[in-house]
Amino acid sequence: MADTRAWLAADWPAPDHVHAGTTTRAGGYSKPPYASFNLAAHVGDDGAAVNHNRRQLQQCLQLPAEPAWLQQVHGPRVIAAHTIDDGPADASWTDRPGVVCAVLTADCLPLLLTDRGGSCVAVVHVGWRGLVAGVIDATVAALPAHPADLLAWLGPAIGPAAFEVGSDVRDACLATFANADSCFTRGRPGHWQADLPGLAERALRRAGVETCCNCGYCTYSDPLRFYSYRRDGTTGRMASLIWMDAAPVDYACR
Repeated sequence: MADTRAWLAADWPAPDHVHAGTTTRAGGYSKPPYASFNLAAHVGDDGAAVNHNRRQLQQCLQLPAEPAWLQQVHGPRVIAAHTIDDGPADASWTDRPGVVCAVLTADCLPLLLTDRGGSCVAVVHVGWRGLVAGVIDATVAALPAHPADLLAWLGPAIGPAAFEVGSDVRDACLATFANADSCFTRGRPGHWQADLPGLAERALRRAGVETCCNCGYCTYSDPLRFYSYRRDGTTGRMASLIWMDAAPVDYACR
């Protein structure tokens, strides 16, 4: 990741020993349509390129360990990243320094969490199905911190102008979240433009999280920086990572 455009650090009031952010598509070894910093092994990219990209990620960010990659399924299950668990899950957390929580996205919302003292961290893969199923509520409940002490960062995701959904999705969200009407704008007949980050903020507030920072980047509208499944179909994935230092290190690459 010699290309400095390859890492978007979270802009939030987290403690200095907590490190978080999202990769972009710049600076890796994958060929089109995965060009170039694809970190997903399940999308059809050349395995050697993905492995090279993952090694580069670990080296340049000086990660203390290999990220705990998840088998994401758009569900509500949360696992502890410091345990051995190969089952499907869409969120992970840890209270141990040196453990790297990670999710892969290309339009879905990456949500990062820590508490004000930096005693625990979590990452959540938020699509509308997982959102309605309660993945945010489950992650907040899993953390050993009071919800009011948590900080949330919403990473790059598909924006409302590009996220068209059917009435079934809107109905499911309205049945789950109070006052979610403002997250939907009427589009063509039978369809709506949905504000996924806005819905996630409502879920966070319902779970008791009061401090939420939204990066505001739309994956769909920025093809040079981000992968977008809805825009391109066959494409790569960005990684969103969060971890706590085990000891002071020099983040020269950042």
